[in-house]
Amino acid sequence: MQDENNLRMLTVEEAGKEGRVILDLRSPEEFRSSSCPGAVSFPRSDFLKDREGATGRLDRTHSYALMDNSGNGSREICLHLMREGFDLAILSGGWRSYLAGKLGRFLLEEEETRKARLAGIERSIIKKFRKELWCPFTKAVREYHLIEEGDRIACCISGGKDSFLLAKLLQEEQRHGPVKFDLIFLVMNPGYSADNWTIIQRNAEILGIPLTVFETRIFDAVASIDKSPCYLCARMRRGYLYNNARQLGYTKIALGHHYDDVIETILMGMLYAGKVETMLPKLHSQHFEGMELIRPLYLCREKDIKAWRDYNHLSFLQCACRFTENTAEWEERRFSKRALVKELIRELAQKDPVIEANIFKSVQNINLRTVMAYHKDGERHSFLDDYEEDEDRNNADRNPTGGSSDLPQAHS
Repeated sequence: MQDENNLRMLTVEEAGKEGRVILDLRSPEEFRSSSCPGAVSFPRSDFLKDREGATGRLDRTHSYALMDNSGNGSREICLHLMREGFDLAILSGGWRSYLAGKLGRFLLEEEETRKARLAGIERSIIKKFRKELWCPFTKAVREYHLIEEGDRIACCISGGKDSFLLAKLLQEEQRHGPVKFDLIFLVMNPGYSADNWTIIQRNAEILGIPLTVFETRIFDAVASIDKSPCYLCARMRRGYLYNNARQLGYTKIALGHHYDDVIETILMGMLYAGKVETMLPKLHSQHFEGMELIRPLYLCREKDIKAWRDYNHLSFLQCACRFTENTAEWEERRFSKRALVKELIRELAQKDPVIEANIFKSVQNINLRTVMAYHKDGERHSFLDDYEEDEDRNNADRNPTGGSSDLPQAHS
């Protein structure tokens, strides 16, 4: 029987030669998006909830290799299954290492083949997904005045599907749109693992996106933060993006937040912060004078972004964070407030599809006469502020001639 001291680390190729079945420990959604050939979904979350039931799904006559995101989070499950008598190994580097190698092989294809694939990806945005992606993108750009003549825009790429699609949409808009503007693709490396950084660079090359790169040590800075490290990391990242874009002479940064992010943010504010607010399509920076943030994917649905990704057989990072890509921390993140709200909206929309649109429109239809209080520019306003004036106004509306009443006066 195997023990902890002879735990084997294999590549996908080595596992294949040994006839091992690859058990993909990532979430079902990640598995459906892309996995290794012949892999079987074996979600870590299922194992943590019911070890006995999950183990019962396996065939003891087979040899297995476990695959998580990076190869570092499979140890506990591997040791448990080994004690149960299974022949186990771990895929070295996990899914990220396999993906980096897969993207590298794409780049070794003949130049004409790569050009043809890129042309197909770009054509799918305008043709196949015109209604779902191109039209909502251009509608947001025009309706919210996101791009003006002569703008200098830094498209910020994190490595995920949203920011890479945004980059391609902005490329197409720059090539074919009515407004002339300058565009760069800004990428910050906050301390990514080697595989994650390779995946980002190779995806950019496959998609024909020239990167402008700068490095920070944000991951090191938040490594010791116990409370809300993700919030602090996000704030720091945005500050660095603003600063570096400005240093390069650009006055707008474009982020990849989409429609689903917007409606999730609305509900999160109500449920967890006790306030009604939304993620705006554009806003002026509070700390970097003259800088703006724009969100051109504001009207694009996440399901359509995923459909574009899968149609073109693209694989992007879902979470490049160095701290939550493995072990229980990643599982906890799947049950974060945003994830719970996303699931709540999904369940409600299954019963009534208009729910999502109504959440989106709710922050466009606020009647200040029917809210208890609101604040603007640091000043708080209450419905009591002009409550008596409202009564006087109502009386005036009922009696526009100024008399005390429209009823006939009684004779003395």
